[in-house]
Amino acid sequence: MIEMLQPDFMRRALIAAALVGLVAPVIGTFLVQRRLALLGDGIGHVALTGVALGFLTGTAPVLTAAVVAALGAALIELVRVRTRTSGDVALALLFYGGIAGGVLLIGLAPGASTATLTSYLFGSVSTVSTEDVYTVTALAVLVLGVIGYFGRELFVLCQDEDVARAHGLPVRFLSLVIAITAALTVVLAMRVVGVLLVSALMVVPVAAAQQLTRSFRVTIALAMAVGVVAALGGLSTAYYVDVAPGSAIVLIALAVFCAAVGAGYLVRGARGRSRAPLGGGAAATAGTMPQTERGSVST
Repeated sequence: MIEMLQPDFMRRALIAAALVGLVAPVIGTFLVQRRLALLGDGIGHVALTGVALGFLTGTAPVLTAAVVAALGAALIELVRVRTRTSGDVALALLFYGGIAGGVLLIGLAPGASTATLTSYLFGSVSTVSTEDVYTVTALAVLVLGVIGYFGRELFVLCQDEDVARAHGLPVRFLSLVIAITAALTVVLAMRVVGVLLVSALMVVPVAAAQQLTRSFRVTIALAMAVGVVAALGGLSTAYYVDVAPGSAIVLIALAVFCAAVGAGYLVRGARGRSRAPLGGGAAATAGTMPQTERGSVST
């Protein structure tokens, strides 16, 4: 372990990975609850256009990716709300337009090619610079700050838009907050796991946590813990085994999910046996369904 901390690039990568593992499941919990689990993938493709724009203009690719991804997230939300386009079709437009724009702009950038996008597609810990760490830290603080400030309102929105509207909450504004925050999270994570896998780190830890919890807050906390373990464990595996860090991170998260599914069955079985003699009927169980059915999750 001490050996892994000696190279400067690994220290930078570990900091970035820990921040990504901490933040990605937070916004992922809200996306899963709203059934927008694939939004991260769509925004990731748009972020490629921002990366290519950074190379074309000679500015920091991470910053341009953040701006373009945020604009793309806002656009997709407006398209979904103001037109007859359904959510999945709007996401498809985001997919195709984002990656096409990235390939086009990177071809126009002097001294760059489509191979330049590889480190952003799949992640590259060896290229995480000090400036990237500062940028990732700033984005992480911003995302956590937004979630902390709008947390209650976002919870109500994710449970039921009609209830949120009846309580006088600005539904469109809060939907934009979720979309833009998700965009910043994608940019935050793309240097570690890559834009093609970032959605997995936003969704899989949440799915794992839902197997064991009922409370929305506990789900977020447990998902954050799973995210950090997967990010640091995957990065450590990549260092010693010489494999792609993004794939190692996602596979560890999937392994935790499989373990959580088994543990969830055991927990629910134990609860069912303990409650059956009292009620004489089937006991209510915890798991993914209570987490994804609107209006059924406690804070």
